[in-house]
Amino acid sequence: MSEKDLKTSQDLTVVVQTLLQQMQDKFQTMSDQIIGRIDEMSTRIDDLEKNISDLMTQAGVEELEEEIKVTETSGTA
Repeated sequence: MSEKDLKTSQDLTVVVQTLLQQMQDKFQTMSDQIIGRIDEMSTRIDDLEKNISDLMTQAGVEELEEEIKVTETSGTA
């Protein structure tokens, strides 16, 4: 192998390594962003569930459900 071929091969290796590193960095960035968005979505869902529960309590839905259960239980006994 001549010096020129060796130099070209080394240059190609450096270019490929650089490209692979850039791709890995981009994938890591994307992965971090996706995980961050999933965490944010999880927090929002938790907040939404709490708000729905609070609204149901305020509306007396839980009390109504308990009354229905008691009525059904006493009606079948």
